[in-house]
Amino acid sequence: MARRSAPTARRTRVATELRKLRERAGLTATEAARLLGTSQGQLSNVETARFGVSGDRIRAMAQAYSCCNHAFVEALVGMSEDRRKGWWEEYRSILPTDLIDLAELEHHAHGLRGAITAHVPGLLQTIDHAREIFRQAVPEMPPPEIEHRVSFRIKRQAVLYGPAPHPYQALIHEAALRIEVGGPAVARAQLQHLLDMSERDHITIQVVPFKAGAVPGSGQSIYYAYGPVPQLDTVHLDQSHGLAFLDAEAQLEKYRALFDRIEAVALSAADSRDLIHSISRSL
Repeated sequence: MARRSAPTARRTRVATELRKLRERAGLTATEAARLLGTSQGQLSNVETARFGVSGDRIRAMAQAYSCCNHAFVEALVGMSEDRRKGWWEEYRSILPTDLIDLAELEHHAHGLRGAITAHVPGLLQTIDHAREIFRQAVPEMPPPEIEHRVSFRIKRQAVLYGPAPHPYQALIHEAALRIEVGGPAVARAQLQHLLDMSERDHITIQVVPFKAGAVPGSGQSIYYAYGPVPQLDTVHLDQSHGLAFLDAEAQLEKYRALFDRIEAVALSAADSRDLIHSISRSL
């Protein structure tokens, strides 16, 4: 087991899932350590992500905990053994940790789904749109930090390009499309970018129109990242005090249902493109 001074969100998730497996098996840390032939302290270090854990060790723990879900166990093994550093690491000393965790989550996701009311989703923002958003932050950001944030956001968008881009569904409220962020020229360019991206086979953009009335989840930006198996999905909430990551089974089920309800009142992809065209022409 290798000591990690700053565990990533991905490895922390592995540690959390191993603790959950032990608890579901009805074992105390002392009992589990005895079964595994290790000390309670070492097991604690694994479950809190202070130590990394090998694939063989994960399989042994799953067997000791009577976990028969092979796909889930192998997904944990894959997450633990992939120790490659991503592009986001160069920002670790510059930007908040939760943004680094978000980029890592997106990179390893098997699919992405987002619902947002007041803003265009970050993965679909133009450079000028993103820069204006960060200029409006409270407290005010100094210019160098704004540029770091903009470059980080644009690099995150790499998950939508390349030979194997992530499937991505964006549910965007009409309000976000009508806010002229950066003025008419920037707003028109942003709308055109949405139209261009909506033509890609792996991207679905649907607009929730004003006429849909009240919709669930309209008070927050919600992001759903699909893991290699459903148990390893993650919900990301963008809140005024920072980012939150949720992965409890009940929470995942709640937000899957919430997304389905939002999608049910959204326009079709074709009708959404027509509305975006209409808004763009009116600017």
